[in-house]
Amino acid sequence: MEDSSKLIVPAIIISLLVVFIAFFNPISIVGVGERGVKVTLGKVSPTSYTEGVHLVMPFISHIKNMNVKTQKNYIETSVYTKDIQQAKITYVLNYNLQPENAHRMYREVGTNYVDTVLTPVVEGTIKDVIGKWNAQDLVANREKATTEILQKLQAHLSPKYINVTDFQMTAISYSDVFEKAIESKVTAEQDALKAKNKTVQIQEEAKQKLISAEAEAKSMSIRAHALTQNKALVEYEAVQKWDGKLPEYMMGNSIPFINIAKK
Repeated sequence: MEDSSKLIVPAIIISLLVVFIAFFNPISIVGVGERGVKVTLGKVSPTSYTEGVHLVMPFISHIKNMNVKTQKNYIETSVYTKDIQQAKITYVLNYNLQPENAHRMYREVGTNYVDTVLTPVVEGTIKDVIGKWNAQDLVANREKATTEILQKLQAHLSPKYINVTDFQMTAISYSDVFEKAIESKVTAEQDALKAKNKTVQIQEEAKQKLISAEAEAKSMSIRAHALTQNKALVEYEAVQKWDGKLPEYMMGNSIPFINIAKK
C-alpha cells in the first residue's frame, strides 16, 4: 500500500499542474517573425518580447503578438497631376514594423497601424509628389518621381515605427482621350523633327552647290582674263582642242589660224 501511495501523490500533482496550465494558460509563445507586447492590467510593457516561450500571470497579464516581417502590398490609387489630369497609379510597397518598437506602436496606435498610419502617409506622399509633375513629363520621369516618393516615405514613417524598404510605381494610366492626345502630340513632334532634318539637308546641299558654282565661276573668270591678256595662250588653247582634222569651208580650203613662230 505504501508503494501505491507514493505513486498517487506525484500523479495528482502532475494532473493538477496540467489542469492549471490548460485552464489558466500561464505560457505565451512568440512565433518566428513576431514580437510580443506584454500587457499587465492594461499597462504595456516597456520592451518588446522576442521569439520564444514566455510566462505570464493568468488573468493579470497577456502577450499580444505583432508581425514584424516584411510585407508587400499591391495598391492602386487615383491622383491629379500638376496640369489637372487624373492619373491611376499602380504601385508596390514593401514595409515592416520596427521590431524594437513593436510595444510603442501597440501602445500609441494598436494593431491596425496599416489603416491608421501607413496608408494615409503613403497616399498623401504620392499625391504631393505626383502633383509636381505635368502628366506627359511624369511618364518620362517616372523613376525620378519614384525615388522621391520612396525617400519621403522613409523619412515620414521611420519616426512612426515603420520601415519602408521599397516603393515602385508599376503603372501610370490616364483617360483614353488624354492618351490619344499625347500620342498625337508625340507623332507631330516626330514629324516636325523629320521635316527640320530634311530642311537642314536641303540647305546644306544648296550651300555645297553654291560653293561649287562660285568656284567654277571664279575659275572661268580667271581663265577668261588670262586668254584676253595673252594671245599666245589663245592659240595654245586652240591647239589643245584641235583633233588633227582640217576644217572644210564652202569657199575653198583653209587651214586653222596657227601662228607658227619661225625659228
